Amino acid sequence: MKFAERIRAFFTGAPAVSDAFFDELSDLLVEGDLGAKEAFAAADSLRGICKKEKIATPEEARTRLAVLLEEMLEAVPAPPLASGIPEGGQAVILLLGVNGVGKTTTAAKIAAGLQQQGRKTVLAAADTFRAAAIEQLKIHGQRLGLRVVAHKHGGDPAAVVYDAIEAAGADGIVIADTAGRMHTKSALVEELRKIDRIVETKAASAQYIKYLALDATTGRNAMAQAEIFCGAVAPQAAIITKYDSTAKGGVVFSLASELRLPIAYICTGEKYGDIQAFDPHSFAQEFAGVA
Repeated sequence: MKFAERIRAFFTGAPAVSDAFFDELSDLLVEGDLGAKEAFAAADSLRGICKKEKIATPEEARTRLAVLLEEMLEAVPAPPLASGIPEGGQAVILLLGVNGVGKTTTAAKIAAGLQQQGRKTVLAAADTFRAAAIEQLKIHGQRLGLRVVAHKHGGDPAAVVYDAIEAAGADGIVIADTAGRMHTKSALVEELRKIDRIVETKAASAQYIKYLALDATTGRNAMAQAEIFCGAVAPQAAIITKYDSTAKGGVVFSLASELRLPIAYICTGEKYGDIQAFDPHSFAQEFAGVA
């Protein structure tokens, strides 16, 4: 059963709003991948709201929970969107994240969307640690008819980004796939910081966006990954990948409340069109079982 169905069944089956109701709700929210801190805080806030507004039915409480969760997501700054990059301006988009979260496919999805807008886009294969990542990005480039800048396996990722900026020109957008080998964290962090320096010197006037890709199916592990990347390279927003029937999605609320990290996009499949700008209202409604 999907989490939205479980929470819907909980509210439908609850006899009344009571102390036991809020205790069970907090446990259910933890199971939905909210952190314990956020889950208990949300349940307590809802308890206070129900008491103040004299809400007596579980159905009314569910609607109010959706509003409360939406407010958590809206409390962080709006994320930068690739679709909002001004025309004629140079931009560099860096895809961050551990191996296996779908960075390469996400890079191609963003590129496909920009291509539909008629934007000049260049893909940069800056994950030089894995030959498979380079080849995968080249395949996406061939399918989309986009230029892919790549060096040999084991090359300098910062040099790849440098050459991609050159290729894109003053009005182009570079989308760079990066490595994510967390077992050598210090080397990876230094690699990403070197890319930062290249972007800041080679494309000083460019809009620079760093997206952290997080796999929705990994649950609370995504939060641990986000903490490491936010402490090292300061991404401006996250992209939630693999958001399918097995993903609960509650970690999104923890990203907002604990790390103040907004969500820019959510990916629901493997096709290029399976990426949408994140909508806090729709997500909170779905999570609470209202939608």
